[in-house]
Amino acid sequence: MKKNIFIILFLLSSISFSQTIPYVILISFDGFRWDYLNRGITPNLDQIKNEGVNALSLRPSFPSKTFPNHYSIVTGMYPENHGIIANNFVNPFTNEVYKLGDTISVRDSKWYLGEAFWETAERNGIKTASYFWPGSEVKTDHRRPSIYEKYEHNRPYKSRIDGVVKWLKLPEKKRPHFISMYFHDTDSYGHKYGPNSPEINQSIQRLDSLIGYFKIELDKINFLDSVNILIVSDHGMTEINTNRIINIENILCGYNVKFGGEKPFMTIEPEKNEIDEVYELLKQNENHYKVYKKSELPERFHYSNHPFIYSLILIAENGWSLVNDSSFEKMNNSYSKGNHGYDNNHTDMHGILIGKGPNLKSNFKTGTVWNIDIYPLLCKIFNISPRSNIDGKLERIEFLLK
Repeated sequence: MKKNIFIILFLLSSISFSQTIPYVILISFDGFRWDYLNRGITPNLDQIKNEGVNALSLRPSFPSKTFPNHYSIVTGMYPENHGIIANNFVNPFTNEVYKLGDTISVRDSKWYLGEAFWETAERNGIKTASYFWPGSEVKTDHRRPSIYEKYEHNRPYKSRIDGVVKWLKLPEKKRPHFISMYFHDTDSYGHKYGPNSPEINQSIQRLDSLIGYFKIELDKINFLDSVNILIVSDHGMTEINTNRIINIENILCGYNVKFGGEKPFMTIEPEKNEIDEVYELLKQNENHYKVYKKSELPERFHYSNHPFIYSLILIAENGWSLVNDSSFEKMNNSYSKGNHGYDNNHTDMHGILIGKGPNLKSNFKTGTVWNIDIYPLLCKIFNISPRSNIDGKLERIEFLLK
């Protein structure tokens, strides 16, 4: 009799435990600037932000680029610590290249020094999945989610949503409790047409309608009220044009230097005996940009501790572009009207954070939050311990939770 009671109690506790593991869907809208929500064209997103939690903006890490910030969101670390210091960069000791779009390098786990949330969750027995996210398709098995899709830029958006809904319909033991999703639309249209164009407004509306579709599909499988939906963006966007270009290579004519970084910011590695000389020359010509020695970069950027970062760092004034000869030619031949990667304190670089679900407060507004704090927030939702070496702080964001 006692044995039967014990078995019943054990089974009940197991059922109770499985029911208490929350569900979180983390959705990224690449390049969705913080104020895109204020244009009166996002009824579905408005419902989430008005009924759930709504931050004024989401402050990215520097540089405000796609891969560094997506990885900061899921690791709670600054790029200087998690290793993805730009979309494209070089290991100066081996000359190996990490490059967005290069499937070999982006799937090589040696570049990723942080522990992504899906790794932390899996170590704690929580099944995870990713429908596209930088770092989610590395070849090392234990560093990936249990379920993942290899990135396919032109994969239809509704197919991505249908894929996630299919995962949620799996039997409980196979079903992921944490899912990340990625949509590039507002980044692509923001770059091409600029953040104040009719085309970007159409892109904003397109993503809003996708959220409407997603909510309908979640409701069909009785998940709408039991899942926490967090919608974030990696960075914002600002207007650029070909009248605001500075060719740094012209200034450094005659010097043998290596260039890194991408238009809003640039890193430079001169010959060792010429670092001070090149720095002084750039300082004398400082106009619409700031130049720093790596060791003297203001601490707020958190961008000086990684060995792959070059000795000199230039940060352009918002809307200006720093180029060398080759990138100058490419920029003049392109029709890009928007960019990001600038000082992460500039509000044009800020993204969004809104959410709704059983673990999140209702009708709650707050000011700007930092993207490195999302990882410890996720750990708190799932009641697991974060890594001890992160830069994020739970106390800056846990008030979003019930």
